[in-house]
Amino acid sequence: MPTQLDQLKQYTTVVADTGDFKQLAQFAPQDATTNPSLILKAVQKPEYAPLLSEVVAAHKGQPLDAIVDRVLVRFGLEILKVVPGRVSTEVDARLSFDTAATIARAQRIMGLYEAAGIGRDRVLIKVASTWEGIQAAHALEREGIRCNLTLLFAFCQAVACGEAGVQLISPFVGRIYDWYKKAAGPAWDEAANAGENDPGVKSVAQIYRYYKKFGIDTEVMGASFRNVGQILALAGCDLLTISPDLLAQLQASDAPVARALDAEACKTCDAKAVTYNEASFRYALNEDAMATEKLAEGIRAFAADAAKLDHMIRSL
Repeated sequence: MPTQLDQLKQYTTVVADTGDFKQLAQFAPQDATTNPSLILKAVQKPEYAPLLSEVVAAHKGQPLDAIVDRVLVRFGLEILKVVPGRVSTEVDARLSFDTAATIARAQRIMGLYEAAGIGRDRVLIKVASTWEGIQAAHALEREGIRCNLTLLFAFCQAVACGEAGVQLISPFVGRIYDWYKKAAGPAWDEAANAGENDPGVKSVAQIYRYYKKFGIDTEVMGASFRNVGQILALAGCDLLTISPDLLAQLQASDAPVARALDAEACKTCDAKAVTYNEASFRYALNEDAMATEKLAEGIRAFAADAAKLDHMIRSL
């Protein structure tokens, strides 16, 4: 019997969510995603310390942010030796509310990849799904720099990303689940909120149906999973980015996997078209307590890890 991972790959493009490129080959993912937290976790491992030291030594005297980008791209280049598809590399989360600075940083990151001989088709620039981030991505896409809009929790974020013509979005299943579970407290019923009833799964399914119904080309990549059940409940989604631990669980099981999302079926769903300008986007996001809190929390966490990476590099 094929493993659950093999079965999932029949319906969905499987992406590895890690900066630890030495783990990748065993799961044969198509793409890989990184973020500041994953890179920080990787560089703290002894096997990656020489790589960090080498990059820092080679570019001493350059501004700190330029060296950081070189470290991120070096990890991306190593990942691209393993995966046949794309790598996602993230713009500093501290620029999440600065459109012009996000564009400039994304251009620099892409320039480093191109200088290393990597084409734009193999790189996605990750940007937080703030209003400013979405506008930056809109401008970058027009330059041929493809973007992955991350920290996406609200339907209005997904709609705005689709309208901006971004390549891909990463709605965060597990973090949505975390918020609702914490909010419910002792009243939380795990069984009743599992599978297709999981609040994170429902959020991604709503976005997927909307995009397919209205012919929006932006790819949907479910992210931030807490368990295998959430992954299997989204089998059929365009892409799913999965941590090595959960990839290993999928690889260890041969239980059957059924398609949960179907693009053709979505074309007859009852979704209604909506649109957002800046004011209506900000209001819709504000009305969604979960999305407002998780977006802010996510930016703070990525910014804190970016600062820790800065400190590590400065110490070298």
